[in-house]
Amino acid sequence: MNTVLEQLPEGAKVGIIRLRSLGDCVLTTPAIHLLKSFRPDLKIAVVVEDRFAAVFRGNPDVDAVFSPALGELTIWGPKLVINFHGGSRSIWLTALALAGLRAGFQHFTAQAVYNVKMPRAQEVMGVERPVHTAEHLASGMFYLGVPMAEVPRARLFARPRFVEKPYAVIHPVASAADKSWSAAGFRAVAEHLSGLEPVFIGGPGDDLSAFAGFRTVVGAPLEETMTLLAGASLFVGNDSGPAHMAAAFGVKQVVIFGPSDAVTWAPWRVRAEVVNGRGSMANVTVDEVLAAVDRL
Repeated sequence: MNTVLEQLPEGAKVGIIRLRSLGDCVLTTPAIHLLKSFRPDLKIAVVVEDRFAAVFRGNPDVDAVFSPALGELTIWGPKLVINFHGGSRSIWLTALALAGLRAGFQHFTAQAVYNVKMPRAQEVMGVERPVHTAEHLASGMFYLGVPMAEVPRARLFARPRFVEKPYAVIHPVASAADKSWSAAGFRAVAEHLSGLEPVFIGGPGDDLSAFAGFRTVVGAPLEETMTLLAGASLFVGNDSGPAHMAAAFGVKQVVIFGPSDAVTWAPWRVRAEVVNGRGSMANVTVDEVLAAVDRL
């Protein structure tokens, strides 16, 4: 029986729906690269919220980037739509794309929308261990017909930057308070660094006043943050989207985990130290993080 990809004609269009979450968007790029490497003739579009579109722009594996507005993907005319998001809006986008082939994971709701139902990664990859998010997404491509292979590093592309002095990027905030280590701890890291200028970063609305006296960058466009991360010598931060971006650029890093799963969300394919609070950031000591920095 032919695989899904074998059913696609030369030069067919494929739409990939990955609406949001910075880390999820970054970790979708290895799956896209596997697909494009196997079928370079395919035209690939990604549907993503505008605030995360920079993750996919400039990527030679991606031919078009669309907003989640209803109709854009339909007009483009994909033969295959792959829903990597799974939420209600992505279900509507999948259905209204009018593609002949519509793929989604078996654990997604509204299974009637999909005529290609991708099983759990462990079944596809023949393993029973917990899998990383990058592997989970790549397993969908393997199921569709990409030959099984090592899942590569995430791929981001940023404008080159001249670096006058080596620096470390420190990301002391996260999407939730319980995923954020203490400001005092991050200040201790900045004071401990030798030969690297600490640069604290935060998103729009983040309060970095606790790091007065250090260089801070708050609310920069995603493209600028990518350029800043690409030129860094070290990244230190909470489990968050910027950690995955830094990993995509091959920046060695120390990432601090509390309630989130370090196996599923660990830095992917990069030299890294994971400091695991095993359920709570309060369990992470300054000495543990400084020791991890020194090992790098």
